[in-house]
Amino acid sequence: MAKLISGTYGEALFSLAVEENKVDQFYEEVLTLKKIFDENEDFFRLMNHPKIMKEEKIEVLEKVFQDRISRELTGFFVLILQKDRYNEIDGILNYFIAKVKEHKGIGTVYVTSAVALKDQQKQEIEKKLLDTTSYRQVEMHYAVDTSLIGGLVIRIGDRVVDSSIRTKLGGLTKELADLQIS
Repeated sequence: MAKLISGTYGEALFSLAVEENKVDQFYEEVLTLKKIFDENEDFFRLMNHPKIMKEEKIEVLEKVFQDRISRELTGFFVLILQKDRYNEIDGILNYFIAKVKEHKGIGTVYVTSAVALKDQQKQEIEKKLLDTTSYRQVEMHYAVDTSLIGGLVIRIGDRVVDSSIRTKLGGLTKELADLQIS
């Protein structure tokens, strides 16, 4: 149910951004707001508090965001409050961000390696990904996992390319275990 709500409202926000020709502006504002919301849990609790009237929440919301974000985005947040959907705000904003990235051809890539990669290696990976995918730009996230022993694990959306030594050894171990010696 939560995904349906996030998708519905996130899609509505994206449609509004396209209709108003403000995709980039809304995207930047949403990224900033998401960071602010993540850092201020008290604001989230205030907006979801059952004993605070909707009118008071809307007044707070309008005062906090007036002249800081677009009128349309402020109105969108007011609508979310009026419909009692503020507890879904994180999912809605995440949906919107993913939709904008898809629209702009930006892929989010997670690369895990056994050792920290050098800048040149990172550039080579990014170039290879741009050459082999339909993305015009990639947003790279790097992590180190020494248990991989060697190689890389690359995740783009729901696709995973695992060329780690750990996985290859695991496969070899399984094959050897499956062998029946007569």
